[in-house]
Amino acid sequence: MIDSVLAWAGEHHEQAVWLVPLLAFMETCVGVGLFVPSLMLVIVTSVFYANDWANLWVMATMAMIGSSLGDHVGYYAGRAIGHRVHGWRIIQRNAERWERTETMVRRYGVWAIFIGRFIPAIRSLVPAMMGVTEFERARYTLFDVAACSLWALGLVAIVKGAHTLFLPS
Repeated sequence: MIDSVLAWAGEHHEQAVWLVPLLAFMETCVGVGLFVPSLMLVIVTSVFYANDWANLWVMATMAMIGSSLGDHVGYYAGRAIGHRVHGWRIIQRNAERWERTETMVRRYGVWAIFIGRFIPAIRSLVPAMMGVTEFERARYTLFDVAACSLWALGLVAIVKGAHTLFLPS
């Protein structure tokens, strides 16, 4: 799949840059994020940077916005659903993972936003959990944007590091 995405991107540079926020959104969006690996975003961003198809800082900004939007979809879905989520079969089947995430959110509060941002296995669940636990909206947005910004800087470091390691000047 990644080969066909990169082939298409090679022919459509201007439009292809929009894959960055789309992938960032998908990997963080509740329900979808469990099936979209963050490695796809790293590969796409790295290839775009290595081929000079897009500016790395622009892609990082786009990734930050896409990931925050995905987080907010999860947060507002969590607020809308509330504690009814505990009755869902998928949650009951993954009760251990959900309990760990809920425990982390309640225990660490604001820090759960940052911790969840950097752990792919729970990245798409933490925002929904923040909504389910009725974490204050304004505080959530403030700390989520900060966490996504820090995460985007990490993306820059990974892409630049990989570029230096695999394509030395």
